[in-house]
Amino acid sequence: MSSSAPTPTSATHQPPVLLVHGWAGSFERTWVRSGIVDLLRDAGRDVLDFDLPGHGAAAKSHEPADYVDLASSVFARLDANTGAVDAVGFSLGAITLLAAAVRAPDRFNKVVLAGIGDGVFQPHDPRRSEKILAGLEGRADPDDLTARIFGKIGNEAHNDPLALAAVLRRPRQEPVSADQLSAISAEVLVIIGDNDFSQPAHQLAGAFHRARLVTLHGVDHFRTPESFDFIDAVLGFLNS
Repeated sequence: MSSSAPTPTSATHQPPVLLVHGWAGSFERTWVRSGIVDLLRDAGRDVLDFDLPGHGAAAKSHEPADYVDLASSVFARLDANTGAVDAVGFSLGAITLLAAAVRAPDRFNKVVLAGIGDGVFQPHDPRRSEKILAGLEGRADPDDLTARIFGKIGNEAHNDPLALAAVLRRPRQEPVSADQLSAISAEVLVIIGDNDFSQPAHQLAGAFHRARLVTLHGVDHFRTPESFDFIDAVLGFLNS
């Protein structure tokens, strides 16, 4: 994979775009395959390739402790670039971007958070991770469609199921607070499908200084990154 760094001679002077995929995804399978990378580049945007630890081309430790601070991997990717970036995160990627923006709000210009909702204000519920782990490890209830879908995705040939399990078992940090989000000056777009299990997201969107909420009709969590309405919303927001 390759990326092109922003240059001072860029005609648009727009910041590069960082795309952060969700659990069991990758830059290639989530963003390139959906066409959004090509569409951003056609619009003159520089796109930074990035895989979360445990995913894609990144290192795949089987130790949960190695994934305690996923936000640091975002900053490591940005170290070679100057100024603030635009960023899009989906699911685990959105949670990671949110943590990064809380820690260093000046590094972000516009931020898209997709597939997360008001649950970010609550402590992590281990039962949610256990549901996904059950699907990943082939011990989910046959009637639990969500767990089975997660399991199918996690066991695709390009993934390392042991690394993905370690990501799920990582020690969790404290949840974010509304006060922390209100201090973020970046313009934020929250996108969520009306059939997403992470619904609702009104409190999340309302906590930022500058944010709006877009609801994708007839879209569930898993279909979000490839939804035409999602792609249209992202392109419209970043290129406005």
